[in-house]
Amino acid sequence: MSDSRHGNDKASQENPSVAHPIKRLPRPDPLESGARDLGGTMSFLEHLDELRRRIINCAIAIAVTFAFSFIFRESIFDYLEAPILAVLAERGINTGLVITKATDAFTIWLKVCFASGVFLAAPIIVWQVWLFIAPGLYRREKIYAVPFFLSGTTLFLGGGLFAYFIILPAALHFLVVEMGANFNPLLTAVDFFTFELIILVGMGAVFQMPVVIAFLALFDLISAGFLWRNFRYAVLIIVIIAAIVSPTPDGLNLALWAAPMIFLYLISIGIAWVFQWRRKKKEAG
Repeated sequence: MSDSRHGNDKASQENPSVAHPIKRLPRPDPLESGARDLGGTMSFLEHLDELRRRIINCAIAIAVTFAFSFIFRESIFDYLEAPILAVLAERGINTGLVITKATDAFTIWLKVCFASGVFLAAPIIVWQVWLFIAPGLYRREKIYAVPFFLSGTTLFLGGGLFAYFIILPAALHFLVVEMGANFNPLLTAVDFFTFELIILVGMGAVFQMPVVIAFLALFDLISAGFLWRNFRYAVLIIVIIAAIVSPTPDGLNLALWAAPMIFLYLISIGIAWVFQWRRKKKEAG
């Protein structure tokens, strides 16, 4: 047995890996090495649970702002009704919107307060979206929290204002004054506020395009070159989408929907280029 032990010692001197196991180096801390915080460890069900939690928080925020808006529902109603009253005044009509069912008044207040609640809760909704995607980001990418929050909130509110002051008056003028010149308008409040709500919230969502492109570029899922090379196809798709969501078929309203979307697409190309340039600069450094 002594000879065997001496033999092993001699073999270990000639080849140390024979007798001594390889020492494992400690794994680096994921947060210090730049790995993603939770995205790699969360299971699919955990992602669904996180999504459910964020949706519930958004719903609570909208419920709170909805209740707050209900207190001032008449003032909000007057503000949202102003575009259609201005168009009716062009026709020399001084009557406002009408209701046709006993439940219409309650439905109108719900629509008015919901529209107001969504825009008032926009900062909270944007922040909940950030909290959902943040676990999948590197620690150094968390610096984009404030830009994401400010840009997402500003663009959503800006889209709603653009729809209210530009798209909505043009669409109502075309529908009521031009196309409806031979008819006596008797507009129901429920139909109008449904129409208005779709335009306001829809344009607010459209204005989120730069934010979406920015995060696709941040994850290296899209590049500025790809966006630019496919610009012509993007314009075609934008025009088709604008034709679908535009409330009227005339060229003016089609342009009012398509033009800002094309402009936002061009801004998105610039944003993707900035992220791509920053990534290459870090890799070179």
